Amino acid sequence: MGLNNPISTGSRNLRGERETWGKRNSTGVVIASSLSLNNISFSDGETRILDDVSLKVSPGKILCLLGPSGSGKTSLLRIAAGLVRQTSGNVDINDRTVADQNTFVPPEERGIGLVFQDYALFPHLTILENVEFGLTALNRKEKRNQAMQMLSRVGMSDRAEHYPHLLSGGEQQRVALARALAPRPGILLMDEPFSGLDARMRDTVREQSIELLRETRSTVVIVTHDPEEALRLADHIAIIRDGKLVQEGTGHDLYHHPNSLFVAGFFAEVNVISAQVEAGIVKTPFGDFEVADHANIRNGQTNVAIRHCDLVVTPQNGGNTGLDGRILVRKFVGNAELLEIRVTGLEWPISARIEGGVLDPGIDLANVSIKPGSIMVFTDG
Repeated sequence: MGLNNPISTGSRNLRGERETWGKRNSTGVVIASSLSLNNISFSDGETRILDDVSLKVSPGKILCLLGPSGSGKTSLLRIAAGLVRQTSGNVDINDRTVADQNTFVPPEERGIGLVFQDYALFPHLTILENVEFGLTALNRKEKRNQAMQMLSRVGMSDRAEHYPHLLSGGEQQRVALARALAPRPGILLMDEPFSGLDARMRDTVREQSIELLRETRSTVVIVTHDPEEALRLADHIAIIRDGKLVQEGTGHDLYHHPNSLFVAGFFAEVNVISAQVEAGIVKTPFGDFEVADHANIRNGQTNVAIRHCDLVVTPQNGGNTGLDGRILVRKFVGNAELLEIRVTGLEWPISARIEGGVLDPGIDLANVSIKPGSIMVFTDG
């Protein structure tokens, strides 16, 4: 099959992998759909996988389903796609019910695109044929033109006649994205789409992919277990744990106002120390701090969480106001240092993450304090 489209090979990195994507704003804008998952429960035999989960994604927005492995995220995505039928609850697209006890619209009639973790490209079809696969409503010429347009946008038009096994993981991910977007779906569902890529390639492909999704104004649901990825990508994040919706909101809200120790610890490494709460004041070895929302915090013994990055570590001197300690472990990780410090008044060593180069290499006696407003107190604590 000869191709008349101009070929752009793009730049390549030191490993020979292409980095250049196609021209921005060269794809059409989709008519984005809304997606509502209402009181979704799902069981596999006697195993309860999802328990009364409700979420709504507005048209053109990106939602990340975030949680540990086995929490039910992929099952929720498959229910939205119509690959699995929920035990109870209903799925609505543009306020039209596509799945409940009496209704089940098949996946191919829901206007949904899918990108799987393993990309699921057909090995016996060329790259062009893979992207053409879902364009069933178009004639041969229209299929080819639309498929080539999407391949050009992801920088893969010069590989159109190749087969998937000849591509790197990043290139396969681009083709999978092009195939999913070619039919102009109202909703795109992506299951851990970047997890198979190494760290450097993941950053590049992820950022370019999201740029393309925002360019097309697609409604997107992405499953991930990586909190940093969710913070980078999403307009809205829903945290799933053991099949239940734990908390949802913007990345800023979830990071700064977690509703549980689990959520706080999911977004950042934390130290957990014992404290005493009295009339809205939490008393810790580092001093007394006012609890911002103390209405739901009971008086008495509790635990508080402090992010590693919210500890301030300085050399010991007569003017320190924090707690003195000895640095036990010090690890250089580029632009940061990871410290383990035994602190006076604490039973166990605590961990800190500080900016690289701010603490002289020879220092082992340090003073530790807490950034203002960084103490977190939880009813589950």
